[in-house]
Amino acid sequence: MTDTTTTTPTPIVQIRSVSKAYRRGGQIVPVLEEISFDIAQGEFLALMGPSGSGKSTLLNLIAGIDKVDNGSIRVGGVEITTLSETELAAWRGVNVGFIFQFYNLIPVLTAFENVELPLLLTNLTRKERREHVELALRVVGLADRMDHRPSQLSGGQQQRVAIARAVVTDPVILVADEPTGDLDRKSAEEILHLMDRLNRESGKTVIMVTHDPRAAEQARTIRHLEKGFLAEISS
Repeated sequence: MTDTTTTTPTPIVQIRSVSKAYRRGGQIVPVLEEISFDIAQGEFLALMGPSGSGKSTLLNLIAGIDKVDNGSIRVGGVEITTLSETELAAWRGVNVGFIFQFYNLIPVLTAFENVELPLLLTNLTRKERREHVELALRVVGLADRMDHRPSQLSGGQQQRVAIARAVVTDPVILVADEPTGDLDRKSAEEILHLMDRLNRESGKTVIMVTHDPRAAEQARTIRHLEKGFLAEISS
């Protein structure tokens, strides 16, 4: 007899009953309230919501930058809420690629050196690091700019360097916080197309915070946060 049972793949991110609040003076301000949802392997998810809705906080929790007050977050089968700060730092270095609004490149380093930075914490040889960096820069279309410093690059090119740095370690997830927020429309479209290509062709799971509906259209799934609650889901 043939077994026709199908198994649903385990989501790459599992969020269960997550709550987070911050202390402001003598007040405790709730930011996220009982958030629960899954993110599939290979998903391109946009998190949207007004300022103060908790979307960047949620992104930081998924990426292990911040810690939950209550609840559970599993990424790639690892319960990250139980990790120590040292364990979290090591976990982030292997599993998470970060793309920021303002690039966060080091001005005195070349594009090559900026992309190489995450690899300096690995056991790769210098030759292996060079191969990884050159591949990442080719993927983002900047192989001919590897010796340029950030000041010699346009905003869009700087963001592509930042994306190369994010993918050079072959992370489990890419997290992007307003990645087009500091770019003109043409450069923003180029960055979104690049992220879409990384998602579709390289199978990268992308989680993006954005307030821009045009940017969110690039995602396959959109989730809305309203005052710390998950409001709705649309695909």
